[in-house]
Amino acid sequence: MANPGAAPTGGGSSAPYGLRGVLGGGVRPCPTRRGRQQGGGSSMNGGRQRAPGAGSPALPACSPLKMCSWVLSCCLALQHLAVQASLLCTFHLLLLPALPEGQPRAPAAGELLARSLFACGVSALLQTSLGSRLPLVQIPSFEYLVPAVVLSSHLSRTDGNGTAAASLREVSGAVVVSGLIQLALGMSGVCGWAARRCGPMVLAPSLSIIGLSAYKEAASLCSASWGVALLLMLLTVTFSQHLGSCRLPFCAWPRAPGGSVEPPVPTLRTLSVLLPFAAVCVVCAILQHLRVPWDSPDPAAARFPWANSTFQPPWLQLPYSGEWPLLTPRALAVGIAMAVGCSVNSAGCYVLCGRLLRAPRPPRDACNRGLCAEGLGSLLAGLLGAAGGTAASIANTCAGGLTQDGSRLSVQGSALACVALGTSPRLAALLTRIPLAVHGGVLCVTYAVAVGTGISYFQYADIDSGRNIFIVGFAMFMALLVPRWLGAAPAHLATGWVPLDLLFLSLLMVPVFLTGFLSFFLENTVSGTPEERGLLQKTGAGDGERGKASSVYGLPAGLRRLLPSCKAFPCCFLCPGREEEEEKEEEDEEDGCRAAEEGTAAAGEGTRLLLKAGSGEAQDGRPGQEETLAWHTGA
Repeated sequence: MANPGAAPTGGGSSAPYGLRGVLGGGVRPCPTRRGRQQGGGSSMNGGRQRAPGAGSPALPACSPLKMCSWVLSCCLALQHLAVQASLLCTFHLLLLPALPEGQPRAPAAGELLARSLFACGVSALLQTSLGSRLPLVQIPSFEYLVPAVVLSSHLSRTDGNGTAAASLREVSGAVVVSGLIQLALGMSGVCGWAARRCGPMVLAPSLSIIGLSAYKEAASLCSASWGVALLLMLLTVTFSQHLGSCRLPFCAWPRAPGGSVEPPVPTLRTLSVLLPFAAVCVVCAILQHLRVPWDSPDPAAARFPWANSTFQPPWLQLPYSGEWPLLTPRALAVGIAMAVGCSVNSAGCYVLCGRLLRAPRPPRDACNRGLCAEGLGSLLAGLLGAAGGTAASIANTCAGGLTQDGSRLSVQGSALACVALGTSPRLAALLTRIPLAVHGGVLCVTYAVAVGTGISYFQYADIDSGRNIFIVGFAMFMALLVPRWLGAAPAHLATGWVPLDLLFLSLLMVPVFLTGFLSFFLENTVSGTPEERGLLQKTGAGDGERGKASSVYGLPAGLRRLLPSCKAFPCCFLCPGREEEEEKEEEDEEDGCRAAEEGTAAAGEGTRLLLKAGSGEAQDGRPGQEETLAWHTGA
């Protein structure tokens, strides 16, 4: 049994910095069960042996005795802001070339970034305070980018008199529609219902494809200067992995009354994204000042237009375009695709964040509240005239897992900085001076964590099963094949009605949607034993895990007092009051299904293609029924 209050004894196996109550948002160590210690390792330590404190509840209330220096707090917030800025710049860099070239042209880059920053900041505050309560930064994700590019490209081809400003108004209308649909999905409980029916064979391919879906954009950005991108990746890997246990003495915890000084935090690992980001930007600035050529004139990088803009936006301005979004049948169809794709991405991001921070898996009400918060953010972004909505940032979540920073306070600090930048287009325009290769390096080191986390979920299911091999292979292969085919020949998809064509094209060109839909459909329709699917019996873990999830994802105490009853619609899907009843009903239903399958299955029957190594029987090496459901409780 792990001692909750004991300090780590080894540098390599120390409890993560974000797991110790840092900034009022870390995860505190707690005792873990033997079954979970053996089989439910974190994706950051290979998935074999859990680090001390693994599986503990995350994000407790703020403790003054555990508060680190405000300097470190600001650095963590700045680290989130740096990753968020890279994603925002990448989104707009890829969208602007698809807009029509007629006059008047699109607003300045600083104004577009300011609108998105303001909406993302407000959405992040809602997410961390009233939504899922996870430390999730908000950005316009790639699931917004693909439908927006599809709509803008269609307008460029078909409307000869179209302008960039009119196209942006229609894209903003689609963002408004997506926000309304996300609100409906969250308040109706659809998001929580689907998220709780995603087993390891849904999460593994979905999270892997979420990470792999950004490789083209990362390669295009890195091609501006592969030397700069490789330098950033080398520094990040060195700080987070090789020097991860390096602790600086001036970052020690304050002394508690009657206690001893806590060991200093692993500063290089905690800031393993911010320090390389800042160092590489400084090196590029010095080389540019000395007129030393460091960026290659690659044709792929030449299509990113805004770096040479001479327009100077104002210092202070309300983040509003002055025009209402344009709602058309085309915008409605694209908005539906945006909402569906981003909902799949966000549901996976909730599980990914809990997994990386070793918190309990998000309950239904937390998923529903989180999607509602993102819907409100997208609605605000569309009304402000932004080109994308708000969704949970995969890159920031992976950066938090890489640095083990599980602080709500740092995310809220970066959200306040986004709101401030949103009111100053001149300051927001400074983000456009970040080298393109830096954006590519950030994408490489963050999205790689999502790929590895997805792969780690395979350990909880029987991957030797023919059923599981087919589900994973088919879902991932089709998710990579279909978007490439439609991107090369979009004219093949023609139903005769343009909005329907745009809806199908926007959905089928998003790899995350294809993987999530195919794996979810096959996992829940193809017959398989609970052991095959990774759904081991949850003996003795229900009450404890529900208590831990309540401490992590529960609403603030003041708000709970204002909501004494959660029986009425839609509060019944947003409050944790009925979670215990639904969990009990689900467990009873699973027990009945398991008993029926065990009674009807023939002896030795299975869909396994391969045998376990060194064993003549397929059952050898499988965890016993008395072990806890590791992927469910350790996520």
